[in-house]
Amino acid sequence: MTSPVTLYQFTLCPFCNKVRAALDLKGVEYQMVEVSPRTKVELPELPEEAPRKVPVLRIGEHVLYDSTDILMELDHFFPGAPRLLPIDGAMKASAEEIESWVDEEFIRALPTVIYGSWANAARAAKTIGRASKFGFFQGVGVKLGGPAVMRLVAGRILKKAGRTDGRAWVSECLDTFETWLGEADFVCGDEITIADVAMLGGITCVEEFPVYQDILSRPRIARWHERMLAMRKESAAA
Repeated sequence: MTSPVTLYQFTLCPFCNKVRAALDLKGVEYQMVEVSPRTKVELPELPEEAPRKVPVLRIGEHVLYDSTDILMELDHFFPGAPRLLPIDGAMKASAEEIESWVDEEFIRALPTVIYGSWANAARAAKTIGRASKFGFFQGVGVKLGGPAVMRLVAGRILKKAGRTDGRAWVSECLDTFETWLGEADFVCGDEITIADVAMLGGITCVEEFPVYQDILSRPRIARWHERMLAMRKESAAA
């Protein structure tokens, strides 16, 4: 009997999108629970050492947290193809290094462009309000007060990173990823890895924002992205 799989997530969270992409690519059936970013009451009971934040993945009685740790465990729970963590030592090290870079650079840069203007911050607040289980007044509060908070968050991220231009930061990240990708099908070579999954997760969370078209305007990334989406669709349909 297959254990039920539940992903506790937040719509615009790139780390949650990483896990969703991985589950889809592995062909895993799962149910999603949208977690309120304010109360987080929807989260399941967590180990004492676990932070109360998304993503959280429940597989039967097993509760996994932290997007990287979840990706590392998926091959164990779902050994079918595609394998996300390479067996080859050098390729595995490369995949882990790039996956970490995606978290620390690309994903960290994204809020500075999706929250960086009033129009985008308002779009983000609307998306959150639509997806989350807010009551009427709480939903109105998100739509009205959310953009200001998001703009503040974007500014703090830039300041902490010692930067002033979010778009330039994202562009630098895309330059780096294109260099690593080269003419290969996937960023570590001929096989998909957690590095590809992490990047796909980051890109997926900005589909409703102008930066998404900027990303896909780069031919190498666009071809890679098309391959990833085709694999995801094929696995989900299997």
